[in-house]
Amino acid sequence: MISIIIGLALLMFFAYLGWSIIWVAPIVAGIVALMSGLDLMDAYTNTYMTGFVNFAKAWFPIFLLGAVLGKLMEDTGAAKSVAIQFTKFIGEKRAILGVLVASAVLTYGGVSLFVVVFAIYPIALALFKKADISRRLIAPTIVLGAFTFTMTAVPGTPQIQNLIPMNTFKTTPMAGTIIGIVATLIMAVGGYFWLKFRENRLTAAGEKYTEPNKSKENEDEDEENLPNWILSLVPLIVVVILLNFLKIAPIPSLLAGILAILLINIKQYKTFIPSMNEGAKGSVMAIINTSAAVGFGAVVTSVPDFDRITDMLLGISSNPLVSESLVVQLLAMITGSASGGMGIALEALGGTYYDLSQSTGMSPEAFHRMAAIASGASILPHNGALLTLLAVTQLTHKETYKDVFVVALIIPTIAVIVGIIMASMGII
Repeated sequence: MISIIIGLALLMFFAYLGWSIIWVAPIVAGIVALMSGLDLMDAYTNTYMTGFVNFAKAWFPIFLLGAVLGKLMEDTGAAKSVAIQFTKFIGEKRAILGVLVASAVLTYGGVSLFVVVFAIYPIALALFKKADISRRLIAPTIVLGAFTFTMTAVPGTPQIQNLIPMNTFKTTPMAGTIIGIVATLIMAVGGYFWLKFRENRLTAAGEKYTEPNKSKENEDEDEENLPNWILSLVPLIVVVILLNFLKIAPIPSLLAGILAILLINIKQYKTFIPSMNEGAKGSVMAIINTSAAVGFGAVVTSVPDFDRITDMLLGISSNPLVSESLVVQLLAMITGSASGGMGIALEALGGTYYDLSQSTGMSPEAFHRMAAIASGASILPHNGALLTLLAVTQLTHKETYKDVFVVALIIPTIAVIVGIIMASMGII
């Protein structure tokens, strides 16, 4: 138990300093192994690498296609066109709401979280500057729009956190629709009101917009040359419809979205190959980062006393949804990855929870939705997506983590509790 706590603390500490999880994770996993009496080489070459490779084998196609779709959306200008139009609808003075909605729309359409960060940040800068809002709120606003409810709670989202439980519980992306909608409202509305509260507090204290060190002056550049925003939405709509209404598998659904964006932007065909190449490269980094975290989690779960921890969590309540949510949330926190933590939890205990759903009469859809929501209620300082966001926005943990903690950990945890209560009452 001490080795696990020390390992997690070290992982968070080094991530806080900006060290890459790709090489930090195996080193910290080795420390956990040594402190737990495991054979170091076996823990690395067998346990760690098995966890790493199994996750990559299962989910690389989704990472690849999602990254390619997102990069094409970015390079054709489609993502920027959609984002700008939604912020215009909402109004420039409502900068937080505009960035929140634009991030949510892109994420729900299947665009990778990492691509959303790059696509939304220049727009967020322009909007926050016009509204004269402290730049420190840009990061938690993007986190709320892209890393929370559209990633885990909105029924039908094509994000990987909503797809992983399908194999375990034999469900669809629309599983737990009512729970998902309620959780979405809790996270979206609660998070928005918190950010507005913080905006008012910071403004009253005299903290307003400041330019980043390397400010880009081209936020409005060539806006008139962007593709039509309605046509730009089509690839995202195609993915959502195929995945949720026609029940097509994720891989062909994402392929159809890619084909749609290629056809709609055929005049830009010269940019297609470079964009797809860059998307493919980006997917490799994303899957390696997540797999490295999963490998660390695999070593943690192999520690002899981890069985006692899981037994304790399984027995913490007569309601299996409570233990499932706790296990998923804990492992997502440990690994710094929602998808990685959930992948480990369901690989280790998914069969147990599916059997419990059959024996207790609880719907597998409830287990699916609660696993997804709990995985997102886990953003600690070493979270991979958060580190990427802070690097892009040139912000620090000290400036932003307080607000990220509220909108991406506290409020989603409240959504988890409400979801468990609803599922226990038979409201799915």
